[in-house]
Amino acid sequence: MSEGQRCLAIIVLLVHTVIGTGEGPSPPPSTQSSTVRDEQNELTVSFPPLDDIFGTPEKHFGTENNTVVTSQTGSTALLPCVIRNIGDGIVSWIRRKDYHLLTVGLTTYSSDQRFQAIHLQHSEDWTLKVRFVQKRDAGIYECQVSSHPPTSIFLRLDVVEARAQISGPTEKYLKPGSTLRLQCSVVQTTEAPAFVFWYHNSRMINYDAERGINVTTDPEQRLSDLLIPATSVSHAGNYTCVPNNAVPASIYVHIFNGENPAAMQSSSPSYIQLNIYSLLYTLASVNIIIR
Repeated sequence: MSEGQRCLAIIVLLVHTVIGTGEGPSPPPSTQSSTVRDEQNELTVSFPPLDDIFGTPEKHFGTENNTVVTSQTGSTALLPCVIRNIGDGIVSWIRRKDYHLLTVGLTTYSSDQRFQAIHLQHSEDWTLKVRFVQKRDAGIYECQVSSHPPTSIFLRLDVVEARAQISGPTEKYLKPGSTLRLQCSVVQTTEAPAFVFWYHNSRMINYDAERGINVTTDPEQRLSDLLIPATSVSHAGNYTCVPNNAVPASIYVHIFNGENPAAMQSSSPSYIQLNIYSLLYTLASVNIIIR
């Protein structure tokens, strides 16, 4: 047997030994293996972990820096902070205007219990929830992830004050039997009102159909209409539109019977109040002159 034939025989013998018996060098501990079998042979293939090939995914924010959230007074504000591949990082929320630590993880550190961190298991979102928003809550908030050094994004909370607005003048003058129609709109609002109540003086009248009062509200359009097809003297007085989480608006309705509206205007509550202030100012001026 020649030297070449001897080498070939040794190689064939080694291959037969590995395939036939399944023996051979074991894969290193840091690798994974997969075994393929058929009726006669068994073949083991080894491959490294994916992290060794592609590397560990980097931590990064899914929420844009300088995101602006607008909320109205009395409502609930949600400031999102989405973090990809956070690993064992811990999320903290900080109010920047006074560097007040609000939350760490799911624990609230602020004495103001309106602040709360919201996080669902296996989600990437760490939202700061602010209940019963107040105007003083406006400002910059920092979402910080513990790392070396810490990484952060900043969000701005803008707070608006919603208010009711009744169309037309602040006083109306009607004859008995006339139709009274009032429309109230909610402006500077970030969400539809949950309810809109109408008051006649101190009485809530949304359901006073037996008194000839009809109220219809369209929350999505932020509108509420009050209709009295045939007014009487009992319908005179102050009407107030009160949406939830909004500043109310009022209007005064006069029902006159043969009187001069101009004369009635001179005796209206606003006119009387103005005259009282004028009288007090005059008396104070006279008192200063006498002294």
